[in-house]
Amino acid sequence: MINVLVVEDSPVVREFLIHILNADPDITVIATACDGEEALDLVRRHHPDVITMDIHMPKLNGLETTRLLMETNPTPIVIVSGSESTNEVVTTFDAMDAGALAVLRRPAGIGHMDHQATARNMVQTIKLMSEVKVVRRWSHIRSAAPAPAPAPTPHPANRGLIRESAQVRVVAIGASTGGPSAIETILMALPRNFPVPILIVQHMAPGFVGGFVQWLAHSSSLPVHVATHGELILPGHIYIAPDEYQMKVERGGRIGLTKDAMENGLRPSVSYLFRAVAEVYGCDAVAGLLTGMGRDGASELRLLKELGAVTFAQDRDSSVVNGMPGEAVKLNAAMLVLPLEKIAAALTNLVNHQGKYLSVTDDIQKN
Repeated sequence: MINVLVVEDSPVVREFLIHILNADPDITVIATACDGEEALDLVRRHHPDVITMDIHMPKLNGLETTRLLMETNPTPIVIVSGSESTNEVVTTFDAMDAGALAVLRRPAGIGHMDHQATARNMVQTIKLMSEVKVVRRWSHIRSAAPAPAPAPTPHPANRGLIRESAQVRVVAIGASTGGPSAIETILMALPRNFPVPILIVQHMAPGFVGGFVQWLAHSSSLPVHVATHGELILPGHIYIAPDEYQMKVERGGRIGLTKDAMENGLRPSVSYLFRAVAEVYGCDAVAGLLTGMGRDGASELRLLKELGAVTFAQDRDSSVVNGMPGEAVKLNAAMLVLPLEKIAAALTNLVNHQGKYLSVTDDIQKN
C-alpha cells in the first residue's frame, strides 16, 4: 500500500484528489494539509510514501515546503498544479530544482473527456515516484550563468578513449524524470561561446514547456527556445521539443515538428529525435540520455554509436531514476557513462577538439 499526503489549500480540489487516489486499491490518502506548515507537521507524524504538493498556498508555499522537506524529511514529492500562470510554472520548476520529482497538471474534472486519462496518469505517476529513493538536499540559490566547469584533465592512460572525431555539428539529449534539474545543471555550465546547437526532448506534462524554457533561460548563458517548425538551427542555441509534437531535424539544418504517432507511448519521443539525428548527422553528432523512467531513446542511442557518433549516459549515482540511461548502458549504447557534474565539461571538450583525439579523466567510465 502506498501512503499519500495531499497538500492543497482548496477544499474542493483536495477532495477531488482524494477521490482519484483512494479509488486505486494500491493507494491510501493517509492525511491532507491545507498549507505548507501543516504539511511539515504531518510528514513528521505520518511519514508518507509520496506527497502531492500544490505550489500556491498561504503561510508556506509549495516551493519553500519542498525545500524544507528535502532538508529535514526527504520524501518523493509530486507537484500538482492547476495554474496556467507562467510565473507559477517557473516556480514549479524551482520546486523540482529543490528536490520534487515530477510535475503534473491537475486532472481534468469528472465528466470531462480527458478525466479518465489524466486521473490514470496521476495515479501511475504516484506509484512510480513511490519507488524512487530520495536523499537529503540542502537549499541553494540559483545564479545566472556561472563560469563553465573546466574540461576534464587529460590523462595519459585514457588517450584515444574516443575515436578521432569528425566535426561535431549537433548535440541531442533526452531526459524524463529528474531531467529538468539535470538539464539546468548542464546548460548552466556550458560556455557562452558553445559552438553547436543542442536539441532536447524532456518528457513532461502538457502545458509546462513554456515555463520550463523560461526557467532555463534564467541560468543559461545560451539562448533557449521552444522549437518551432521550419526554423533554422543556429550554433549555440538550445531547442526544446514542444508539447504533443515529435521533433526531428531535416537536411538543410531545420527543425521539423510533426503529429506522427507516439513512440514508446510518448510525443515528443527521444527515440524519434535520435533516429532523425542519426539520419541527418550520423557520425557528426553527440547524443546522450539523462535520468528518466523507461527506455525511450536507448536503442536509437546505440544506432548513433554504431554510426560513429559520440554517445553518453548519465551514471546511476547521479540519476534520480536510472531507467533510460540504465537501458542505454545495458545495450552498450553509451561510449561514456558520466556523473551529471562532468557532462558539460565533456561536451565542451568534445566540441573544442574537432578532428582530434579526446582525452578524459580516469573517473569517466568507458562502457
